[in-house]
Amino acid sequence: QVQLVESGGGLVQPGGSLRLSCAASGSIFSIYTMGWYRQAPGKQRELVATITSSGSTNYADSVKGRFTISRDNAKNTVYLQMNSLTPEDTAVYYCNADVVQQILSTITNNYWGQGTQVTVSS
Repeated sequence: QVQLVESGGGLVQPGGSLRLSCAASGSIFSIYTMGWYRQAPGKQRELVATITSSGSTNYADSVKGRFTISRDNAKNTVYLQMNSLTPEDTAVYYCNADVVQQILSTITNNYWGQGTQVTVSS
């Protein structure tokens, strides 16, 4: 099994910044894509940003220029630097990872973290 543990959420004022972290542990050979998703009350879960093992990134239009995703492959950890936060960014943020669990395999299993709350309010 694989566990994804997020940290770094909290309450921040509009215009402020937060940095989320997500560490993967367990039965891991390698991790392909890691990403962040979010779900606001009454809304569907949506993509925020993803990053491949080689560092290619993809962002939702709503966060481009404000959020930066990065990862440390040696630590199986992905980060999300969030700047210029607005109340519309308030949501539970979930970490996601496509994990290869067997040596020389190309089969991935998809895992989710438990989520961390981000609240942007004055």
